[in-house]
Amino acid sequence: MSRQDINRSGEMEVFVSVVERGGFTAAALARRMTPSAVSKLVARLEQRLGARLVNRSTRKLQLTPEGCAFYERSIAILADIAEAERQASSGEQASGRIRINTSGSFGNHVLAPLMPAFMALHPAVTLDISHTDRIVDLMEERADVAIRAGPLKNSSLIARKLGATGKIIVASPDYLRRHGEPRTVADLRRHCRIGFSYARAVEGWPLREDGETVTVPITPGVQVGDGEAMRHLALSGTGLARLAAFTVRADVDAGRLMPVLDEANPGDLEEFYALYMGQGGPLPARVRALLDFLASHVRL
Repeated sequence: MSRQDINRSGEMEVFVSVVERGGFTAAALARRMTPSAVSKLVARLEQRLGARLVNRSTRKLQLTPEGCAFYERSIAILADIAEAERQASSGEQASGRIRINTSGSFGNHVLAPLMPAFMALHPAVTLDISHTDRIVDLMEERADVAIRAGPLKNSSLIARKLGATGKIIVASPDYLRRHGEPRTVADLRRHCRIGFSYARAVEGWPLREDGETVTVPITPGVQVGDGEAMRHLALSGTGLARLAAFTVRADVDAGRLMPVLDEANPGDLEEFYALYMGQGGPLPARVRALLDFLASHVRL
């Protein structure tokens, strides 16, 4: 039998039972084995170690010095294994670092306000949050969870829906004073429209016109790589932006941004998901705790 085929922890468990139960027969009952199987296991263990562990010449089981040392070390090793399994098990208290990758808009306007409550519930957890709107490889980025909008494309990931948000076109009061407010879909042609520099599921702005939903192609004067940069450009008066409602809700309420062409809004929703690797085993407690918290607290 090769060394990698030997179940060392199993041997230790049986040997500890022999010592603590005071004999092969009692250990066999406890381990649901036959006495001969226990005796043969201890004999194989002694042969592999090259040392006698138990004196069999007396009625009462007697450990040799080597047997005493092996017993003490086995107790310690089995305790370490049990602790490792306890910490890694799905029922363990959430602890350790959680690496989260999300967009700047979601991170700033949804995730960040929720994290104090999450940390209060799980003080043994630490967070490592990175922001990017581009699609990331969880393995390459070493991320536990990615939060993204839109349909799931990679079948190796598992998605947990967090909610859905509407989209609105906004502009700053200063921009509208300088360029006028578009009243029709056709008016958009003469306005600067801030667009994304990466591929989107829908290339353009879906809007209602004459009772139908049409997709207005966007040939933007300015392109950006993330929604938070787009928001800041809209706030600065650069142009019109179509963004998730949660991204600009506070700005609209404060009058820093104004909704535009509200009557043409088709009411389409953008769904957000927490994505994580699905490998068939139980999730680490820290990841499960985060997913459960987000699912119950995210309000878009």
